[in-house]
Amino acid sequence: MDSPKNYLIDMDGVLVKGRLPVPGAQAFVNRLKEKEAKFLVLTNNPMFSPADLAYRLRASGLDIPVENIFTSAMATAQFLHGQRPYGTAFVIGESGLTSALHGIGYIITDHHPDYVVLGETMAYNLEQITKAVRLVAEGSRFIATNPDASGPTESGIVPACGAMAALIEKATGRAPFFVGKPAPFMMRSAMNYLGVHSQNTVMVGDRMDTDIIAGMQAGMETILVLSGVTRREELSAFPFMPTQVLESVADIKV
Repeated sequence: MDSPKNYLIDMDGVLVKGRLPVPGAQAFVNRLKEKEAKFLVLTNNPMFSPADLAYRLRASGLDIPVENIFTSAMATAQFLHGQRPYGTAFVIGESGLTSALHGIGYIITDHHPDYVVLGETMAYNLEQITKAVRLVAEGSRFIATNPDASGPTESGIVPACGAMAALIEKATGRAPFFVGKPAPFMMRSAMNYLGVHSQNTVMVGDRMDTDIIAGMQAGMETILVLSGVTRREELSAFPFMPTQVLESVADIKV
C-alpha cells in the first residue's frame, strides 16, 4: 500500500472554533494516527508553547500530542538560530515566544540587542513599542512572528502582530521580516521539523490569504475547509484555487 500523505493543519477554524472542537475533528486526528500519517497542527499564534496549546486543546475536547504542534514562535527561534546563534533580542510577546528563544540560547535584553522580535501579547504596552521603535531605529534587526493584523476575542477583534509591526515600520522606515504564514519560511520550517517533502504533504486551512496561498507556494496540495472564516461564494475573488474545498476536516479521507 502507498504511504499516507503528510498533513500540515491550521488550528483555529479548522480543528477548533472558539472554545469548541469542530465536529469530526477528533475523528480526523484519530484517522491520521491510525494510518500513521505524519502531521503537524500549525499556528501563527506565538503566545503559547506546544505544551500549553496541547493542554488548551484537551480542555476543548481534542487530544493532540505536544510533538504534533508547531508555532510561529518555534519557527522564529529556528530562523534566529540559523541567522545568528546565541544572539540577543528585545522581545515583545508572551511565554510561548520567550521560552522558544531561551531554548536556542538567546539572551533577552534591551541593551543593544541583535534583534527586536515582535510577537503577540495579551496587552500591547506603548512603552515597550516605543522601546522597540528606538532600538530598530538604532540598528537592531526587526523580526515579527506573524503578519496577522487582527485577532478574534470573545469581545471582538483586537490589534495583532501585523498591526503593531506596521506601527514600528511607519515610525522607523524599516520593514520587519515576517516568519509566520503565509511566509515560505514557516512552511519550510514545519516540513523540516516533520521530516517530510512538499510533494507528499497537504496543507489544510480555512483562510485563502494565509493557509492556502502558503501551501500552494510551498508546492503542496491544499484543502480549504469551510468551517472557519471563508465562505464558498468568496472563492471567486481569488486568482488561485485550493486543490479541494470541503465542508470540514470530517470530510478529509486520509
